[in-house]
Order: sequence, then C-alpha cells, then structure tokens
Amino acid sequence: MDFRIEDLLTVTFTLFAVIDIVGSVPLLISLKGKIGGIRSFQATLVSGALMILFLYAGKPFLKVLGLDIHSFAVGGSIVIFLLGLEMVLGHEIFKGDKDAKSGSMVPIAFPIIAGSGTLTTIMSLKANFEALYILVGILINLVVVYVVLKSLKHIERMLGPAGLLAVRKFFGVILLAIAVRIFSSNIGAFGFK
Repeated sequence: MDFRIEDLLTVTFTLFAVIDIVGSVPLLISLKGKIGGIRSFQATLVSGALMILFLYAGKPFLKVLGLDIHSFAVGGSIVIFLLGLEMVLGHEIFKGDKDAKSGSMVPIAFPIIAGSGTLTTIMSLKANFEALYILVGILINLVVVYVVLKSLKHIERMLGPAGLLAVRKFFGVILLAIAVRIFSSNIGAFGFK
C-alpha cells in the first residue's frame, strides 16, 4: 500500500472537526471546576481506546449490546444537548461529585471527546479510507486533545471570567445545534418524521 499524505490529512482534519476539542474548552473548564480537576492522561487514554475500539469493532460491539448506531447517536445527542443547555442557561443539570476519576470518564472521555458523532464518523471513514490512516489520524488528534486538556488552566487565565462566560454561552449554543443535528439525522431510523 502506497502511503498517501492527502488521505491522512483528510482523515485527521475530519476527526479534528468532529472531536472539536478547541470548541469544548469552555465546557471542559466548567466541568473541571465542578469535579475538582480533570485527569488529562486518563481522559485522553479512555477516549483513544473508545475510538480505536470503534475503528476495529464498532458495529459488532453495538450489535452484541442489541444497539444500532442510530440509538447510540440519539442517546449521545441528548447528553450533549443537556450539557449545552447547562452552559447557556447557567443552571446545573449534572451535579459535580468531586470525583475527578469518574469525571474524566463521563462526560469528558465520552461523550465530549469520543462522542457518538466521533465514533460514527470513524466507522463512516472506514468505508473510504484504510484503517491505518484512521488509526494515525486518531493518534494525532489524541495528542492535540491531551495538550488542550493540560493547558486548561492557562487558557482559563488568558480568557478571564468575562471572556470565559461569553465563550461558554457561545459554545453552549453551538453544542445545542450539534445535538439537534445529530438527533434529527438519526431519529428518522425509528419511524418518526
């Protein structure tokens, strides 16, 4: 197999856009305050494991659980919608339990980093690209995710309280829109119009 850099760039940038770790910064800063810290390496590792699992065993894994990709996407979209609503309205929906270990897993590793959109995209990319390109694209994106998670304190200082609030509300609306898009493009599979 000839290695095509264009294919790698396409896969990497597609995953970067879907993961949207930069757009998730206000949400991550908010969650960090609630759970008392984010374990950057653990969150990166768990989200990476989920992505790689879905690359190689996505459809069979869901089938074993009796789920299809549409059910998975609708469930993920509801969680994303509630997170967006919390950001826009400023009301707490997800109660912080100050357990950074579980907070790094849910909702940070899933569904924020390795959400239904990311996992669905990985399975969709597999139809057009070799698994090697997707694997390398995932690894490149995981490096970016880790750097962003480690830099949250610096980013928070740089934005300041007013900037953080403005960015948080803006990206809350973006999250709501993404959740509605994922929900509406998958709910039709259940016979709803």
